[in-house]
Amino acid sequence: MKVAIATENGFIAQHFGRCPGFTIADIEDGKVISKSFVENPGFKAHQPGQVPMFLRKQNVTHVIAGGAGPNAIANLQSSGIMVIVGVTGKVDEILDKFIKGGLKGGESLCDHGEHTHEGCNH
Repeated sequence: MKVAIATENGFIAQHFGRCPGFTIADIEDGKVISKSFVENPGFKAHQPGQVPMFLRKQNVTHVIAGGAGPNAIANLQSSGIMVIVGVTGKVDEILDKFIKGGLKGGESLCDHGEHTHEGCNH
């Protein structure tokens, strides 16, 4: 499986579509076999659907983020990508919890103040 974790300064980013990048980890037999950081193609010029398409091309099977809008979540899920939101903490600790089966998601932490973009309705 391949996991993409929305990342900002070594921590889980609050918003999937606006994070600086993703820590992408390949996991086999309960172990990380490779891990890299890739820049978010939508970080500076965020366009609906751009980031989910990018992650599909990376063969990502799971996305972990603090939050994401309902349209982004639906877009990812329609491609067979499992989405876990409501997560906070250090990327490496969250990855370890995920591998061990102890990662629990929650409500999306998506918060943009008073403006609206990709699926977040405020």
